[in-house]
Amino acid sequence: MKTLFNILKYALLLSVSGLLMWYAVQGQDLSSIGRHMREADYTWLLATMVLSVLGYFSRAYRWKMQLDAAGHKVGLWDVYHASMVGNLANLVLPRMGEVIRCSVLQRTNKVPVQIALGTVVTERVIDVLMLLLLLGSTLLLDFNTFWSFVTDNVLGARYDELARNRTPLLVAAAIALLLLLGLAYALFRNLERLRQNALFNKVMVFVKGLLAGVFSVLKMKNKALFLFHTFFTWAVYYLMDYLAFKCFPATYSLDMRAGLAVLTFGAFGMAAPVAGGIGPFHIMVQGILLVYGVSKEAGIAYALVVHGAQTLLVVLMGGISFVASMLKSGRTLRQLATEPALVAPTHVE
Repeated sequence: MKTLFNILKYALLLSVSGLLMWYAVQGQDLSSIGRHMREADYTWLLATMVLSVLGYFSRAYRWKMQLDAAGHKVGLWDVYHASMVGNLANLVLPRMGEVIRCSVLQRTNKVPVQIALGTVVTERVIDVLMLLLLLGSTLLLDFNTFWSFVTDNVLGARYDELARNRTPLLVAAAIALLLLLGLAYALFRNLERLRQNALFNKVMVFVKGLLAGVFSVLKMKNKALFLFHTFFTWAVYYLMDYLAFKCFPATYSLDMRAGLAVLTFGAFGMAAPVAGGIGPFHIMVQGILLVYGVSKEAGIAYALVVHGAQTLLVVLMGGISFVASMLKSGRTLRQLATEPALVAPTHVE
């Protein structure tokens, strides 16, 4: 029954990605998309893949710094392998890669899962802040371009209507605020009763371990190096998207502001809860390139090539890391060939 459920779950996730990809290419000239892909200069793509490898190692080193600060000394290679296995898992199980990479470290280095998850939460919070910073920078640097596109092509006549009557938006915001306040009050009134619940106490123990990982960043001796790797990783992502412009005649002349926009909105697409960002990434990148005058066919060709190259790289590097991590945890090649795929832990030690 569990196997059937997993099969149905994976099939649903793939179906959602498939529908989104169909939406991205519907009504377009497929032969034109193919022509754009054939005309691409893939030398530039190789350069982006080399940069991507540097980015993976930089992220792994940053995570190692967090784990060290939390009191768990782990070798860089072990952290890197766990991170890449998580990236590989995200291609199939949206966002489960974060749990799985913590499970890998528990197997190979006995790092408690809740501590590792806490460091991952901190990592993600910092990345969200970086993404918001990039979004603000993108809109400020090219506000007129985006605003003109939105008012002319997205809102259209509805923009004038919203400008005249903002009452529905204000009412919706007030209702949402009241619901949040009601939920907070209900939790406060029932706090003592919750403390007597065994499941609630187990959750609190887990949360305490999670917070220990979250606040590990405050214990770092070299916070400047941590910030360097944070900015370096995002700089690598930016250069990857910008250099990929040089692959295609249709995007070759786009400037660095367009690269920043593709990075920002492409990252939002990758964060969507679907396997490997397949579909949302392509739609977001295609839409942003349309803002800068690139046709839908050229935009989807760019997204397909960039995403495809990165996916192949993750499959290759993640596969190697999966084998290395399993062998480090004591599995033999025979056991590795016969045991089921790595899944998230069912309990926390």
